[in-house]
Amino acid sequence: MNNIEFGNFLRDLREKKGFTQEYVGRILGITDKAISKWENGKSKPNIDQLLILADKYGISAEKLILKLKERKEPVIHKIVLTGGPCAGKTTALTWIGNYFTEKGYKVLFIPETATELIPNGVNPSSLSNFDFQKLLARLQLIKEETYEEAARKMDVDKVLIVCDRGLIDNKAYMTNEEFIKLLDFYKTNLIKAKESYDAVFHLVTAAKGKPEFYTTSNNVARSEGIKEASSLDDKLISAWTGHPHFRIIDNSTDFKEKLERLIKEITSFLGEPEPLEIERKYLIERPNLNNLLDMPNCTKVEITQTYLKSSDDTERRIRKRSIDGDYMLYLTEKKKINELKRVEVEKRLTEKEYLSLLDETDPERKTITKTRYCLSYNNHYFEIDIYPEWDKEAIMEIELSDENEVVSAPEFIEVIKDVTDDKAYKNYNMAKEMPKQYIIKEDIWNIYKYLMTIRICYMKK
Repeated sequence: MNNIEFGNFLRDLREKKGFTQEYVGRILGITDKAISKWENGKSKPNIDQLLILADKYGISAEKLILKLKERKEPVIHKIVLTGGPCAGKTTALTWIGNYFTEKGYKVLFIPETATELIPNGVNPSSLSNFDFQKLLARLQLIKEETYEEAARKMDVDKVLIVCDRGLIDNKAYMTNEEFIKLLDFYKTNLIKAKESYDAVFHLVTAAKGKPEFYTTSNNVARSEGIKEASSLDDKLISAWTGHPHFRIIDNSTDFKEKLERLIKEITSFLGEPEPLEIERKYLIERPNLNNLLDMPNCTKVEITQTYLKSSDDTERRIRKRSIDGDYMLYLTEKKKINELKRVEVEKRLTEKEYLSLLDETDPERKTITKTRYCLSYNNHYFEIDIYPEWDKEAIMEIELSDENEVVSAPEFIEVIKDVTDDKAYKNYNMAKEMPKQYIIKEDIWNIYKYLMTIRICYMKK
């Protein structure tokens, strides 16, 4: 049991007895702040203190000590740091290591695979590009599997695995057909490969916005000029667009501030001290969908969203995200802080877990289906939701790292109004109040659950 879990266990024992932190502190001769640190996982009581706690909380001392020593796998986050040539990744990795080590993370770095292969003679000049990318992908996958296994066996509370580029970076160097062929070879698909990473952070190349600082001298695997670097940067952004947690760090500030913005984005995602979601939401005129899909930095995702029974201040939902027929399943729990801020925790689900959670469906809320167009534009990441029966309107969202961040909508988007604070446009409320033609009817949903159950049984055979 890690420190945080043990702290939660102590808090539950105290609250069941109706004791305050101040009262427990007086019994032990320490401050209520010390009790708070135990319950937040920031420190642990010693053996003498555990014996007193066991007596006061009505639990055997042996059980309490065993709980403390119980070992569970650490919380593991795997993120990607990507970007165009000469974007500052090398320095950024140092910043990430220093900052998050101080935050209590065990930070593991997976080195850039191309930079390992190319200087040692394995490169596209000695192989076909497809064969090179296939070998690069194999080594990338092996390294990630190795680091993840190592992380699971570490006796620490939390691990941050930082990939210096990820598998999807290969897509920028291949045709779409070649990349799909590569994914097929490794028995995966686009959405699984992309969302095997918890979050992706793209540093924009110095060639875009800071050309005076662009150089090829600090990386033996880099040969692109400014024009080629800018083009490659665009291809990398396009490749990663569609990931649910994708952030672009541009060159609108000096380099130090650029890295500070990166650290802030990663911190916000990881939830230090807690996983906050800050978003703005707009009602917009329904855009031309064909024009959206013609844009290189736009990805279409089909979403099915079902709400589960929950308390008044907490929202629980399960979600199916599909790209070209392949899908990933998620459970999301959100706790409201204010109209703009929410604490959000998300985990991937197996099909079995997903079907099991369907039994907890909120009977007062219908399942929502929508098509999401993920758009990277002007170094911002927009999500445009199209509901099946809305002929003239749509919803556009953007997640922020700062409540005061100013964002301009793309010029081809007609904003009707800001609905961030309007409860009528919250999916949670729409699922309860929207007309029947906007949602999957009950009988169709029951058939869907039945077919999914049959599929699971077939897969087991």
